[in-house]
Amino acid sequence: MNDMVFLDLKNEEELAVYPIGRNGQTSSGEAKTVQLGGGYSVSGGNAFKKDEETFLSLPLSLLNFRIIEMPFSDRKRVRELLPFEIDGLILGGSGSVVFDAYILGESGGKSRVLVIYLMKEKLRAVLEGLKSAGLDPRVITSLELADAVSTATGEKEIMDRILSPEPLPEETRIKRAAEEIKHPVVNFRTGEFFYTADVEKSKKSLRITAVLAALLLAVLLSDMTMMVVTLRKENRSMKNDIRRTYLSIFPEEKKITNEVYQLKAHYKALQDKEESFSGISPLRTLLDLSRIKGADVVFTEVAVDKELVILKGESPSLTEVQKVKGKLEDAFTDVTISDTKPSAEDKTLFTLTAKRKRP
Repeated sequence: MNDMVFLDLKNEEELAVYPIGRNGQTSSGEAKTVQLGGGYSVSGGNAFKKDEETFLSLPLSLLNFRIIEMPFSDRKRVRELLPFEIDGLILGGSGSVVFDAYILGESGGKSRVLVIYLMKEKLRAVLEGLKSAGLDPRVITSLELADAVSTATGEKEIMDRILSPEPLPEETRIKRAAEEIKHPVVNFRTGEFFYTADVEKSKKSLRITAVLAALLLAVLLSDMTMMVVTLRKENRSMKNDIRRTYLSIFPEEKKITNEVYQLKAHYKALQDKEESFSGISPLRTLLDLSRIKGADVVFTEVAVDKELVILKGESPSLTEVQKVKGKLEDAFTDVTISDTKPSAEDKTLFTLTAKRKRP
């Protein structure tokens, strides 16, 4: 399957068609000729595929030529200044023609420039005729011109061949067509005839991308909206559950502004009243003390509060007090001997402090 087509306009009545693959190869057996109607209209336009990329060659009979000298050889600068150079050389000025240039050579610090041009009305007629068959050439060049500048040995031979052209064999034309697709000698699709199909495709692609992006954004926004609505419903449901639970715990409370904050306040108040609810177990403390055996150690006073236990007593010696302290550490924490002193009976009076272990 060919992806490109080179259209070779022989004259006002005949158009040669060269199918060319992406590899730039074709053969004369694949070439065909299409007859043209009035105004370069193409007969049998349905023979062309709309997705094929097209190129066009104009015959030398449609082109005009001038040779001028310019002080530089940069082709881009030459093209920019050509309108000023040819305004006085062409009837109707540069605004009435489509032109391009080919650098013939340099001499004495100046460049010899071949100016190739044709009337805009003629090019417009050719393009309108091709358009009737859905053809829109990307590049417009000339095979005869390309062959002349590529094979001639000098400026005189080039001018002789383009002013008095000889018919080119089909094989040569096909070969030149493949080369012109890659590196055209000239291209008349400039200015108002600039090839815009790629730009239109890019615009269409951008429009499609923008529409798809808008649709995607709409879907995302819709999904986010549904998510927000769902979360709000769940939030309301959770708030209602919290209020019902709070009211079941504190049914007498009438003014409720923030259940979580008020629940924390109730919890703190309960912590402050913990001693009133939990109480102190002196019996458990005395039971723990009864398990402590000491040689003639007597507890004369036992004081128990919420956490601290104070034990006062007398012992035959300080050593026995140390032993009692060690035994107390099995049932209590932070056991310390806070005070010791001798008594009148030659015994040791002591005071022990300890903390009750939490269950």
